[in-house]
Amino acid sequence: MQKRKALISVYDKSNIENIVHCLINHNVEILATGGTLKHLQEKNIPVSDVSAYTSFPEMLDGRVKTLHPKLFGGILYKRQDAEHSKTVEEHHIDAIDFVIVNLYPFVKKQKENLSHDELIEFIDIGGPSLLRAAAKNYKDVTVITDANDYDKVMAELNAMKQTDISTRKKLAAKVFGLTAAYDASIANFLNEESFPDFLSGSYELKEILRYGENPHQQAAVYADLTQQYNINNWEQLQGKELSYNNYRDIEAAKNLVAEFTEPACCAIKHNTPCGVAIGKNDFDAYEKTFKADPVSIFGGIIAFNTNVSAATATLMNDTFLEVIIAPSFDEEALAVFANKKNLRVLKINVGKFLSKSLIGIDGGLLVQDVDNINQYDIQYVTNAKPSAEEIEELVFAQKVVKHCSSNAIVITNNKTSLGIGCGQTNRIRAVEQAMQQVVEKMTDFRSCVLASDAFFPFDDIIQLCAQHNIKNIIQPGGSVRDKDSIEACNKHGIAMVFTGVRHFKH
Repeated sequence: MQKRKALISVYDKSNIENIVHCLINHNVEILATGGTLKHLQEKNIPVSDVSAYTSFPEMLDGRVKTLHPKLFGGILYKRQDAEHSKTVEEHHIDAIDFVIVNLYPFVKKQKENLSHDELIEFIDIGGPSLLRAAAKNYKDVTVITDANDYDKVMAELNAMKQTDISTRKKLAAKVFGLTAAYDASIANFLNEESFPDFLSGSYELKEILRYGENPHQQAAVYADLTQQYNINNWEQLQGKELSYNNYRDIEAAKNLVAEFTEPACCAIKHNTPCGVAIGKNDFDAYEKTFKADPVSIFGGIIAFNTNVSAATATLMNDTFLEVIIAPSFDEEALAVFANKKNLRVLKINVGKFLSKSLIGIDGGLLVQDVDNINQYDIQYVTNAKPSAEEIEELVFAQKVVKHCSSNAIVITNNKTSLGIGCGQTNRIRAVEQAMQQVVEKMTDFRSCVLASDAFFPFDDIIQLCAQHNIKNIIQPGGSVRDKDSIEACNKHGIAMVFTGVRHFKH
C-alpha cells in the first residue's frame, strides 16, 4: 500500500515543522520544493524533492517547479472513481492527500519601494494553481494555506487519523477567498483604467464587530490589502473595542481634519460635523471646536490633524467623548486619558485619502472618484468683493460644508463653525437650521460667512442672509437663476463668490 503524500511549498515557514512531524507520524510522505525542501532538510526532517518525484527539474529561475501532471493528477483525481484510479495507475501517479502552500507575498511587497519588474517576480503562479486544485478536490484532499490552521488539522489527525470533511470544505473555501483576493490585488496593480471592465476587491477580515448600526444587525470590518495607509495602520492606544458606528465616524472625522494644514480639530456626531475649527495649536483648536456646539459634542468623536498635548487632554477630560484620534500624542496626554478606561484613543495618520469611493446597492456597487478638491478658482461675481482675510474664511467654510450631508450650509467666524445645517430636503431649511445655531451664540452675524455645498436655486437665501447681516457668501454657482442671486447680493451690499465646484454628499 502506497504511503499518503503531502506536497509542501511555503514562503512563510512559520511552525511548518510542527505539522510536518505530525504528518510523518501518520505515515505521510513529504514532498517539498526549493526553499521549503532546504529548510526541512536543515531540520533533519525526512523529505523528498519534488523534482526527483516528477523527474523534471525546476527551471526558469524557479518560475516552473510544481506545474507537472504527476502533482496535479495526484491532487485532482477522484479517489472513488474507477476510471480516475485506472488513469493515475497507468501513469504512475501517487495520491497527494495534503497540500500545504502559502503564496509569494505580492500584497506585502506592493507596499515596498520595488520596481515594476521586481514586483512582477512576486506574482505566484504554481502556488495558487496547487491550492485551487486541492480546494476543488476537497472531498479527498486537505489543503492548508494559513499557518493558523495547522493546530486544527493536527488535532483531527491525532484523534481520527484523518481530517473531517467539514474542515476540508472550510479550508477549501478559505483557499478560493485567498486566491480571489490575491488575484484582485495583482489586477488592480496592473490595471491603468479608472473604471475597468471587472472591478476586483482584495479585502481581509480584520474583526467581527459586536453589531452594526443597530444591535440586531451583524457586522464586520475588512481591510483593503492593497492600501498602505488604512485601518491596518491604525493604532488603538486604549479603550473599548471599536463599534461599527465608531468606524464610520472616525472615517468622517479624519477626512475632515485632513483638509487643513494648520492645527485643526473637529467633532463628529452621527457621521455629521457638529464643530470644526482651526487654531494656533491643538488646545486652541479644540477649545474653539467645543464652543461651536458644546451640547452636541457630548458622546462625540474628536479628531486632530496635529499632536495632542497634556493641556488639551486635560481640557477634553471634562467632557464625555467616545473616541479621540490624532497622528500623535504626548505621553503626558496619554496618562491623562488613561483615567478613562473606556475612552478609545487612536493614533492615525489623518493625511491620506482613498482614490475611489464604493457604495453598496442591491446586487452591485456605485463607484466614483473621492471628492478630494479643496482648492478653488475663486470667481468674483458681485459688486462687493471680499478681502483676502475674508476669502480665507470663506474657503475654510467651504472645506467644512464639503463634509456635511446635502443640502448643506455652514456659517463660520474666526475659522470656527458656528452653524451647520445639513441633511435637509430643501436648501432654505438648511440655512434656517444653521442660522438658528448662530443665533444661540451671537446677535450680529456681520463678521460671519456662509458656505453652501451647491448652488442657490432662488434668491430667498440671499434675502435671509441680508436680514441677518451676513456680508460674505461662497457657493459653486451654476444655477439658471444665478443672476437673481447676484442682483439680490448687489442690492444688499453682500459679497458673493463662486467656486465652480459642487460638493453634494448624499
